[in-house]
Amino acid sequence: MTFAPASASVLPLHVLRPEELDAFLSGAGRSWADWLKASRFEAGLGELRLLPGPKGGVVGAVAGYGTAQARRRLRFGLAKVVTALPGGDWVLQGSLSQPERAEAALGWLLAGYRFDRYRPGRKPADLPRLVCPEGVNADLVTAMAEGEALTRDLINTPAQDMGPGELEVVLNSLARGFGAKVAVTSGDALLARNFPMIHAVGRASPRAPRLLDMTWGESGPKLTLVGKGVCFDTGGLNLKPSTGMNLMKKDMGGAATVMGLAQMIMALNLPVRLRVLIPAVENVISGNALKPKDILTSRKGLTVEVNDTDAEGRLVLADALAYACEDKPDLLVSMATLTGAARVAVGPDLAPYYCDDARIAAALEAGAAEGFDPVWRMPFHDAYESVIEPGIADLDNAPGFGFAGSITAALFLRRFVDVPRYVHFDIYGHTPSDQPARPKGASGQGARAILGALPQVLGVTVR
Repeated sequence: MTFAPASASVLPLHVLRPEELDAFLSGAGRSWADWLKASRFEAGLGELRLLPGPKGGVVGAVAGYGTAQARRRLRFGLAKVVTALPGGDWVLQGSLSQPERAEAALGWLLAGYRFDRYRPGRKPADLPRLVCPEGVNADLVTAMAEGEALTRDLINTPAQDMGPGELEVVLNSLARGFGAKVAVTSGDALLARNFPMIHAVGRASPRAPRLLDMTWGESGPKLTLVGKGVCFDTGGLNLKPSTGMNLMKKDMGGAATVMGLAQMIMALNLPVRLRVLIPAVENVISGNALKPKDILTSRKGLTVEVNDTDAEGRLVLADALAYACEDKPDLLVSMATLTGAARVAVGPDLAPYYCDDARIAAALEAGAAEGFDPVWRMPFHDAYESVIEPGIADLDNAPGFGFAGSITAALFLRRFVDVPRYVHFDIYGHTPSDQPARPKGASGQGARAILGALPQVLGVTVR
């Protein structure tokens, strides 16, 4: 995922709005004008026509940018042309604004993503490259695209090849690439080091549960990212039906997303002290599996009644969040594919987040716009606190309230946080159907919004 260098062999891609088409036709020359009219080119979003030269070769192309309404309804719409263009190096021409050029550049790189690990021998398409448009930060866009690619690769990989141990291997590889350090607490050592809920959720699997802890950076504000790493979720003894398990390889999407974000931060060499905590487990069944109505004592000392073993993600996150707070980070972010209720609320395309700090929320909204990464703020609604208090223990991991499942899960996590600046994302991590720059399958959510918010929230500069 790289941009092309500017060179004499670059071909022009003329990007036109419908209202600009007549003027372009008037100056294009008769042969091009006749061709575009005959082929009924109307400059609709993602429409593409190759422009022939006098000897029949391709000397350029025209792409439609569509109406403002069409662009609102389809993110990265211009990226539709990437897979239709012939290989070679291209440069955008037209009246695109700086934000529109930035979206086009990011969409172009994201459209080049392929997951071909299980299709050996398949020759990849010779995809076209783009010269980074004027005014666009090539290093920033490249870092965002490569971080997203890591996230997608991790989520797309089936659980047979992406268990807790494999997740550890990938994190170690990421750390080596940037001079970071990784510490791992695994198996029964989790009990010895007081991570009882991570151990309880993962102990039934032959693939040992573990807490992965990566640190990078020597100075600057402390940023801690906590990602849910449930590498497969059967639901435990509260077993999911088969349809509920079909996408559960993506239940480590929170871990995958914080790893992708960490790669962005390290690639850009941001002046922060970064920490990534990933409780990596499988939620499966055996004779020692966690049982409904078990009561666990968490790292923080709060007791939790397990009313559903399929609400395990918040249990492993709780221990990791309590541990993260012991280091007093300046900003703490958790990311998890936590609840179906979040999908019901906002669908698969928006990343809902929870935050009590209005300034952080405003920074996230701005970062989302700049990074073309839509988010939606949800409330830590204090009136629902009583819902997560079962009476027999301090907390209930799966209250039978019947409403506001994403909110009550977020409130549960907040009970384990004692630093003032905390953000929780309840992401989906999956695109249900092919979209421009986002093929069906794994999708990062929220990472670019967080990256864009860091200058305001932590006072660091993204160069």
